[in-house]
This record gives sequence, C-alpha cells and structure tokens, in this order.
Amino acid sequence: MTQLTGNERARYVQSMFTKIAHRYDLMNRLMTGGQDIRWRKEVIHRARLIPNASLLDLGTGTGDLAREALTQEPKAKVTAADFTIEMMRVGNKNGNLQWSAADALNLPFKDQIFDAIVSGFLMRNVTDIQQALNEQYRALKPGGRIVILDTTRPKKNILSPFIWIHMHLVIPTLGGLLTGVNEAYRYLPETTEGFVTAEDMAERMAKAGFKNVNFQRLMFGTIAIHWGER
Repeated sequence: MTQLTGNERARYVQSMFTKIAHRYDLMNRLMTGGQDIRWRKEVIHRARLIPNASLLDLGTGTGDLAREALTQEPKAKVTAADFTIEMMRVGNKNGNLQWSAADALNLPFKDQIFDAIVSGFLMRNVTDIQQALNEQYRALKPGGRIVILDTTRPKKNILSPFIWIHMHLVIPTLGGLLTGVNEAYRYLPETTEGFVTAEDMAERMAKAGFKNVNFQRLMFGTIAIHWGER
C-alpha cells in the first residue's frame, strides 16, 4: 500500500477513508485510549484563535478539529475541508459546519485568507508533503499559524517491541473487527513507519517558509504536534 505513489495512492486513500468513515471516530478513540481528544484540544490552543479569526481545518475528516475550534472560540470563522466526501457526510450528522471539498495539494482558496490552518492525521496521507506545506503557507495570512497533528516515526527505545505489537497486531485486529476493513488498519502502521521523522517535518516546514517552527512528541514518540508561523 505504501509503495503506491501519485494519483494511484490518492485514489487508494480516498477509497479507504470512504469505507471506514462511519467507524472512523470510534477507532480513533480506541486506538489512542481517548488521548486524541486531548491532542485536538492542544492543536486548537496552539492555533491561538481570537474572535472572528478565520480557520481552515484541512483534512478535516468528520470535523473533530473544526468543532473543537468552535468550542474554544465560538466566534471563529471555521472552514472544514477534506477530499473524501463520505467523511464529511458522516461529520455533518454531528452538527453543521461550513464544509469544503479540497485537495491539500491544490487548495481552492485565495492567497493569504486564513489566520490559522490546522490538520489532524492529514500529512502522512498526502502524496507530496512539501507541496501540501507550500499550499498552506500560500493560504495563510502573514503572521498566521499552522498546527499539524500527525503520526511520526518513533525512535528506538525500550518500548519499541510493545509499540510494534500495538501497531501491527492490536490495531489491525481491532480495526478489522469494527469496520470489516482490515487493510485500512494495516495501512496505519505502514504509513507511520514510512513517514518522516518529527525533525524532518520541522525542516520541511522551514523550507516552505514557516518561522518559529517547533514540535512536541506524544504517545511514546509515535505522535507529534508541529507548529509555526507565516
């Protein structure tokens, strides 16, 4: 699966998320022990929203980050964007948001219109990380903030064998039982292990033009939150 590239990989990812859309949120809670809720709160906190700030939740899925943004700042102007329509349809049942179909590599938004852009578990699925970062930089206002929540390749440590078991055995088994789509939950550990390190992501953000880039590792080094400014 991870050997797929370009349009072929994009179609695969879109098809996969369409199949698991109805169980996506439940699986996130189970896979992370509910920690993903806390991570999303931290992402929005780092976006530093003020009243009437414009926020893009890119790769929104069912809209968890977008809804958290409105919880923290009810007067924010939030756009929830994704390229998998079924994910947004599922999310729309949980409350109305301003939805937009969008490809992260070619955003359908004008230059410099958002005060903040956030994403949750988007970047490991895009076919061109640098282009996705360039597009987010383009759409941000000067001084605007980017915050990225995603998996990251963990460093080897004493917990590595247990992390491997959780990712390669527990998650695929649980995902298969709940969704009937085993392949989707084999994709997760493959993309995590094949994804860039937290340090590499920070370097790519700086290359795109972002300043004051930093990151925090979470969940035994398998998750990272990155942030920066235009």
